[in-house]
Amino acid sequence: MRNVLCIILAGGAGQRLFPLTRDRCKPAVPFGGIYRIIDITLSNCLNSGLRRVYILAQYKQQSLSRHVNQGWHMLHRDLDEFIEIAPAQQRNGSDWYRGTADAVCQNFYTFDQEGFDDALILSGDHIYKMNYADMLNFHRANQADATVAVIEVPREKAANEFGVLETGEDGRVLGFEEKPADPKPLPGDPDTSLASMGIYIFKREVLTRALIEDGADEQSKHDFGHDILPKLIKDGRVYGFNFRDVNKGTAKYWRDVGTLDAYYEANMDLVSVIPVFSLYDRDW
Repeated sequence: MRNVLCIILAGGAGQRLFPLTRDRCKPAVPFGGIYRIIDITLSNCLNSGLRRVYILAQYKQQSLSRHVNQGWHMLHRDLDEFIEIAPAQQRNGSDWYRGTADAVCQNFYTFDQEGFDDALILSGDHIYKMNYADMLNFHRANQADATVAVIEVPREKAANEFGVLETGEDGRVLGFEEKPADPKPLPGDPDTSLASMGIYIFKREVLTRALIEDGADEQSKHDFGHDILPKLIKDGRVYGFNFRDVNKGTAKYWRDVGTLDAYYEANMDLVSVIPVFSLYDRDW
């Protein structure tokens, strides 16, 4: 995992979580008593062997910066290990981040100074437990240009809520729709669809080229799901990594805590559903 650079998107305003986000960004909202939402993603990173992590912040970032600096300072730059906040700098003009892809593009000068072969792009506001090494092995075994983590969800839940993928039997992505009204079902299972988890792995050269092309497109929304992935699916090798419990044959636990109801339910699930996690939990 040494030649993987991890980029966590943590700039969301989280308007649907107000008043919890009145004074802080969504990833900095307290969760599970003593944690913050972003601690879930950071714990996954360290437990997966990822020790080079950039966090892209923007909206009301002081609380997030203080938490990361005080609670995640166990790595040392001299050993090429770090967890660093990268605040929005308007490097490519006078605009703040215009989308998820633009957030990475505006910081690519910083990322380009790091030696890496693959970039793992994550959201800092989801609740799940995942070994990213499994996804990376899948990505490299298929010689993919990009790999998207997907999860099986009820088709009615996928409608207008998630990016939905269509894949072949080998996992190669054949189509992608962002929040479709009529999501495509899984073959042989008309009630289930594959939803994007907002987790991506890109080859370095593929990501670089895609960001340059997207930045020059004035019609683009500069979003990975809406713009980057659909273009790559047409021209490159994009695969879907199914976040599934092989033994049980069911989807693993994953929640997007985008609303107050979802946030409350995930907090309740922490006791009964989610395995209790620690910063160094090697039991995968």
